[in-house]
Amino acid sequence: MPESRRRMLTALFGAAGVLAVEPLLAGLQAPAPGSGGSPKAKVYPNGRDPNANMGIDDPSRLDPRAIARANQIEIRTDIAKLYDLVSELKEQIEKTDATATLSISVVKKAQQIEKLAKQIKELAKG
Repeated sequence: MPESRRRMLTALFGAAGVLAVEPLLAGLQAPAPGSGGSPKAKVYPNGRDPNANMGIDDPSRLDPRAIARANQIEIRTDIAKLYDLVSELKEQIEKTDATATLSISVVKKAQQIEKLAKQIKELAKG
């Protein structure tokens, strides 16, 4: 009986030792590739590292003039599209009978026009 107790206690202490040392050993191992175990970047309250060099090449600063120019170009192209869609809708409406119900293509064209007009409105707001 004492021999079996000795084996049981040895096994118990061995298991406890492995469980106690396992976190220490796991910290020494390199993370598996693709496991997402890479070190995380430090998060700063305002989103930027206060010690980082703030130069001209700072990608977080956007040129408002360039954005305004890009928006203006996009507005002009969208207005040209809007003009074409409205012209097509006008032609379709002129071809249909005044007493007949509108076709699905006319309704879809009107929805496209509405969507494009809202997009232009949002671009114009800035």
